[in-house]
Amino acid sequence: MAQKFYVVWAGRQTGVFSDWETTRSLVHAFAGARYKAFPTRAEAEQAFRAGASTQARAAAKPSTINAPTAGDATKFDVQIYCDGACDPNPGNAGSGMVVYRGGLVQELWYGLYNPNGTNNTAELNALHQALLYAKREIAGGASAQILSDSKYSINCISVWAPGWEKKGWKKAGGEIKNLEIIKTSYALYTSLLPQLTLTHVSAHVGTEGNELADRMAMLAVLTKTKDFRQYEPIDVQQILRMRAG
Repeated sequence: MAQKFYVVWAGRQTGVFSDWETTRSLVHAFAGARYKAFPTRAEAEQAFRAGASTQARAAAKPSTINAPTAGDATKFDVQIYCDGACDPNPGNAGSGMVVYRGGLVQELWYGLYNPNGTNNTAELNALHQALLYAKREIAGGASAQILSDSKYSINCISVWAPGWEKKGWKKAGGEIKNLEIIKTSYALYTSLLPQLTLTHVSAHVGTEGNELADRMAMLAVLTKTKDFRQYEPIDVQQILRMRAG
């Protein structure tokens, strides 16, 4: 694995660090932590100098979030939160995703804007992106957990899909809505078992990962971002102040 250098603008100590364990100890459970990884020391030092003066002027606000992740983060190499938003419903839809390692947020993603979507399609699209990310991680030997607040999405691919498949992808009482994304996600989900754990998490109860995924989904709606792109820099407190879905 290539060497990375970590900038900490806000933490128990600030500066440029060359190992993740040291960085983690400086930002874990630190309200308003702000940090980022860079491929070279030169880039990291430049970014630290550029951001240090701005960070020094910022007044840190105490966190209102209860916990970064749901459950025991030490059980999984990577935890992936996903969420969808639609305003109005049906209407402008978008999806968001947040990746954690060691209980700390590492990546944020947003996009898949659909002007004619629904909350359910947005949730399914977000779950599909989380499955694709988990596939890459599992291929590298990692264990993965996906966390979604959508019981509908979880049930579609882990509870109802096996029965629908046996019946030729039909159900009693009518058509299966969002069938194509369900079929694709179901096939991907089953291919990743048992290395993948799919977990329901309650929405808007103060779980940081769920709140961040929600903000990313709403950002996709507001910016009408059609591709699925990474959001930077990681500033948890600033992102939490963004519009919620």
